[in-house]
Amino acid sequence: MSKRFALIASAAFLAFAAAATVPLHAESEKTVMVGGAPMYPSKNIVQNAVNSKDHTTLVAAVKAAGLVDTLSSPGPFTVFAPVNAAFAKLPAGTVDNLLKPENKATLTKVLTYHVVPGRMTAVNLMKAVKDGEGEAKLKTVAGEEIIVKQAGPGKLTVTDSKGDVAMVTIADVLQSNGVIHVIDTVLLP
Repeated sequence: MSKRFALIASAAFLAFAAAATVPLHAESEKTVMVGGAPMYPSKNIVQNAVNSKDHTTLVAAVKAAGLVDTLSSPGPFTVFAPVNAAFAKLPAGTVDNLLKPENKATLTKVLTYHVVPGRMTAVNLMKAVKDGEGEAKLKTVAGEEIIVKQAGPGKLTVTDSKGDVAMVTIADVLQSNGVIHVIDTVLLP
């Protein structure tokens, strides 16, 4: 065997081995990168969220509230998912206090305030805003409303009951059981 053939064969083997380590679904799915990790449309909300470095606080809160099974169920759900920096903007001690077992009901209410039943993509949200003459009032799983507005071409904001405004920073992170819209502020009922 010639040296050149051996080199070509070795290079081909290495290329094949590297390709074999890429998940099979990675090539067939349109993924969105969130927190340094690909979000696969074939996975559910929890399966994807646990891989995002930007959502470790949210994932810890979902676990503490006992909502993992709910957000892993068929849904569909639309989740407005605050990043770690959004939780950091809350007053000092707020997150630690919410994560205490005795505050599970309050934590659950805060988290379910970020969830709307159904699968609402950015296009659906924009249409709802247009149909609502500038704002869409959405009833959350917590039973209270949030208000979605357009903030320029292709941009959306979400306003909570206290008047705090979150910007949707990454829209349409499709999931097998819904869609995630990444936001920069924690919504409070």
